[in-house]
Amino acid sequence: MKPNQLILAAAAGALFILPAWAADNAATNSSEAAEIEALKQQIQELNQKVQALERQRESEPQTAANTNQAQIQELDQKVRILERQHELDKADAAAAVKTQPRLKLDASGFTLSSADTNFAISLHGLVQLDSRTFFADHNIVNDSFLLRRARPIITGTVFHDFDFNFTPDFGGSTVQIQDAYLNYRFVPELQLQAGKFKSPVGLEQLQSDPVTSFNERSLVTDLAPNRDVGVELHGDLFGGTVSYAAGIFNGAPDYNGTTVNSDSDNDKALAGRVFFQPWKPTNVDWLRGLGFGVGGSYESDRNGATGLTPGYTTDGQQKFFAYTNGVVANGQHWRVSPQGYYYYGPFGILGEYVVSDQDVKNGAALADLQNRAWEVSASWVLTGEDASYNGVTPRHPFHLPSGGWGAWQVVGRYEELNVDPSAFPTFASSTASASSAHAWSAGLNWYLNRNVRVNASFSHTVFSGYTGGTPAVPAQAENVFFTRMQLAF
Repeated sequence: MKPNQLILAAAAGALFILPAWAADNAATNSSEAAEIEALKQQIQELNQKVQALERQRESEPQTAANTNQAQIQELDQKVRILERQHELDKADAAAAVKTQPRLKLDASGFTLSSADTNFAISLHGLVQLDSRTFFADHNIVNDSFLLRRARPIITGTVFHDFDFNFTPDFGGSTVQIQDAYLNYRFVPELQLQAGKFKSPVGLEQLQSDPVTSFNERSLVTDLAPNRDVGVELHGDLFGGTVSYAAGIFNGAPDYNGTTVNSDSDNDKALAGRVFFQPWKPTNVDWLRGLGFGVGGSYESDRNGATGLTPGYTTDGQQKFFAYTNGVVANGQHWRVSPQGYYYYGPFGILGEYVVSDQDVKNGAALADLQNRAWEVSASWVLTGEDASYNGVTPRHPFHLPSGGWGAWQVVGRYEELNVDPSAFPTFASSTASASSAHAWSAGLNWYLNRNVRVNASFSHTVFSGYTGGTPAVPAQAENVFFTRMQLAF
């Protein structure tokens, strides 16, 4: 029982007891009655205090609840203020990021761009250190190490739609500019490129230097134009299922590595290519890697030897054919190159055929010569990665602590180049040049990671139609062992 209830019970008991006691003692004096009256008064006051205490106790929980509610509301307001401040800080930080330049450094190179990516500049590089070792060549060619390519590559974008490329090459015996062009990228389907770049004809010639299967391109590229100066319209249609390029150039002769920076006969060259990859955007895996097309060019060479090839070279870069002194280009020169490739999983195959038809003159003698070449190369990635026209990306980059060994690829190639028989003896001499070359090659490529690659290959080339003495390049077969250490990013 609560204390206040005990007090009330005691007071009530007293109210009943005292009158009974007073009745039994009628003789009690008046002073005792007064005392009883005083006690009643005290009991009444005590009762009032008890009631007051009860009212106070009833009001205390409500007061505490009101106090707690006020504190909760105050804390909630503070939390809301802090949350809003955090949101404002995040917004300020996001706005600051949008105005800050972006810096990226990874396996693809170094890139610095504006916050909106409308302006960007990237630094890439390619270094290839090769060795060539010749066998049974009567010491007519020196075995050597050579810096095959050493290219700092600068690419970038200005005003969102204009891409540029500047690539000098410090490899070899001379310094030269490989690429220097500006490309207006209106939409992927319609782009305009101007400057110095690869002519759109040969499939293997258009393949990027770091990803070719062998150290040197095949005999087919002897008949295809390389880099030239001009203007080209190009693009990718229907999600990349059709690619096209068509341009006008100064005109490049047949020869792997030659670039024309001027046009002395004022007759420009037209070059173009169309390439199809019908299943590229589909889910048909075994057909997605199929591509085929045709490239070609047409020009008129009428000013001396400007448009005439200085010669055709082997895999080992030895010249086995050249026109006789005094022979000049004299009229139409056209090329056509049907081409294609197929890649599925670790397997890849690439094939190309080129015809180069050129009017030539030697004194009063005229001829229309058709030189032809073809090649087929195949590859298999032993470690299971996907093969592609753009190279191999290792699934497990070389790293001994983690057991990664990179990607390993075996490659093979067969190739032929045949000079028009009508070239002999009026326009070329069989005592100095061969009429054809046939070669096979085999190699092993080791992709340590996306940037480092090591190659080793062997090439065997035989010649026909040569009647000259020995020692000479086409007098015996060429046997050459290649190695390469490459850094590309």
